[in-house]
Amino acid sequence: MNEDLYQQAILDLAKSADGAGRLAAPDGTAQGDSPLCGDRVRMDVKLDGGRIAALAHEVKGCLLCRAAAAAIGRHAAGLDAAQAAELRAEVAALLSGADAAPAWPELKCFEPVRPHRNRHGCVLLPFDTLRDAIEKAAGR
Repeated sequence: MNEDLYQQAILDLAKSADGAGRLAAPDGTAQGDSPLCGDRVRMDVKLDGGRIAALAHEVKGCLLCRAAAAAIGRHAAGLDAAQAAELRAEVAALLSGADAAPAWPELKCFEPVRPHRNRHGCVLLPFDTLRDAIEKAAGR
């Protein structure tokens, strides 16, 4: 295991599995797959007034993908589609080296992923899947 990449904060976040599971009656469900590494994320959302009222995810993937999904599970309630898109852009910027403070403190744990461009998709896949689930729930 690459200790520079898989620091304790990422391990702890992945282990927390916040939001793991399925919703009984989601308004929108999306599945994201990475053909490069085999990560698979399924995201269920329930919306209320265009905002996430409930969220659940299933992840079959690497530690980075599981940690990113857990961060979403921990904080996504209340986000609307525009905020979810902004959050995805913020994570992409963090991975590419931007120094801006992330909206969620857990996102800083992904800074060690920066030099590993081939792993950026592992972190971004849950955010992309969240966007798709919200779009499906909103009927777009």
